[in-house]
Amino acid sequence: MVRQILFALLVLLAPLAGRAGESAAITSPRATATLAAAAAEVAPGQPVELGLRLRLAPGWHTYWQNPGDAGAPPEVTIVAPAGAEGSPIRWPAPARIPTGPLVSFGYEGEVLLPFRMVVPAGAASGDRLSIEAEANWLVCAEICIPEEGRFRLDLPVATAGRADAGLAPLFTAAEAAAPRPSPWAVRAALAGTRGSLTLEGEGLSAAAIRDAVFFPTEGGLLDNAAPQPLRVHDGKLTLGLTRPEGAASPATLSGVVALTDAAGVRSAYAVAAPVGGVPETGAGALTLWQALLSAFLGGLILNLMPCVFPILAMKAMALARLSGAAKAEVRAHAGSYTLGVLAAFLAMAAVLVGLRASGIAAGWGFQFTAPAFVAALAWLMFAVGLNLSGVYAIGGPVGAGGALARRGGHPGSFATGALAVLVATPCTAPFMAAAVGTALALPAPATLAVFAALGLGLAAPYALLGLFPGLAQRLPRPGAWMEWLRQGLAFPMYAASAWLAWVLAQQAGPDGLLLVLTGAVLLGFAGWALGIGQRSAGGGRRAGRALAAAAAIAALALLPA
Repeated sequence: MVRQILFALLVLLAPLAGRAGESAAITSPRATATLAAAAAEVAPGQPVELGLRLRLAPGWHTYWQNPGDAGAPPEVTIVAPAGAEGSPIRWPAPARIPTGPLVSFGYEGEVLLPFRMVVPAGAASGDRLSIEAEANWLVCAEICIPEEGRFRLDLPVATAGRADAGLAPLFTAAEAAAPRPSPWAVRAALAGTRGSLTLEGEGLSAAAIRDAVFFPTEGGLLDNAAPQPLRVHDGKLTLGLTRPEGAASPATLSGVVALTDAAGVRSAYAVAAPVGGVPETGAGALTLWQALLSAFLGGLILNLMPCVFPILAMKAMALARLSGAAKAEVRAHAGSYTLGVLAAFLAMAAVLVGLRASGIAAGWGFQFTAPAFVAALAWLMFAVGLNLSGVYAIGGPVGAGGALARRGGHPGSFATGALAVLVATPCTAPFMAAAVGTALALPAPATLAVFAALGLGLAAPYALLGLFPGLAQRLPRPGAWMEWLRQGLAFPMYAASAWLAWVLAQQAGPDGLLLVLTGAVLLGFAGWALGIGQRSAGGGRRAGRALAAAAAIAALALLPA
């Protein structure tokens, strides 16, 4: 609690505490960002050290150049003075950050991401040089929030540069945290699901080295969540690496090795070596069959996770309606629900494969980083709640999915299955960690197979009714209690909608929250008008549908970007 209070004070005071070499701060409850310069004065034609400074709230992190299993690295672009360009960021060595089933590479607390810019040769001594930069960065905890800002620095131009006594030490520390060239010979070997990275030379001994971690520069090569067993003996350090089944083998393995010595001091070294030979040691990785089994068990347990609880309302109603139904009817409902779950999981896997092919890192629950998706799902939960409360009906007075469930093809059950997947994605369950981590680096067909296994696990309880339709006979018989249950189960939907609105407020701020609440009012009006029309005849029915359609279209126009 004390750390949170101190961070809040830092956020409030940051705009007042700026230095000449540091821009005004862009603040949020999650991070404070500034553009900093190591120089108090700059010289024409000479490089100046700049850096994106991020101070993160407790529990939040941002990413390294290879974000690991999910995420995106910060980006900085110089927009003024005209023609000036920033050098690539000199990335400090990252840390491993477990997030659900995945492991990311990034930073917590405070980090300075340094880069250089050459001062225009035409800058005149005595003038002030205005430097403007645009940056974006992703901060994550349980959810991920994209942030961005435009920064401006005004630095005096002199015949010779002069360091900023207050900020130069930050750049010195960032330079010390950056990887230095490896003083040791480096060998790398990759074969199947095993691999090894070996350093050989003076100073490498079990007494001197307490821990070591390898961070690959390229994503998708290693199972980031797997341990890296360490062996140090006679001037040789070997890390065992685990690779996803079917992962590509590069010609050169490059990255950063972070060593922790016996005193707990951490140092980092840039390494690169041609890939060849047989791995010297390694940790076992999941085979494809193990990943499929883990995915199925994870999907099965996902039914018990809180993210899926709102959908239990719809599933409970569907189960109650099946009591006393014919076996063919039970099988059709179970099959439709299972197909809906599988279709949604396979669609998600296809999007992930496509993003990976285009070079974008994305992982489980990636769509919840998009404000438009979060807003749309919040409205969907609210609309389903209105339906369960009896404000309007879908196809008749039975309620949500009533007529759809009786109609051939059973689109209501299919839609319920797809919706279960959408709301399940913020949650992770046991056994999913290794399965999803492996799937994200497998070839496309294997990735689809693992996500299909997740879907089969999630759908398994309902699918059992299709295999054994007699189980439906043991369910309580339909009766007046169903109306009480139906209306009572609307409240988890409203709660889910409120939680999603909170998530959107973290992403898009008060303006985004106002848009989604206004959209909810319009959807409430649409539901009311549709319900009035359903209880009317002739012109009243048509007018109700027209008003509902107009209000729904107006709500969609408010979707935040």
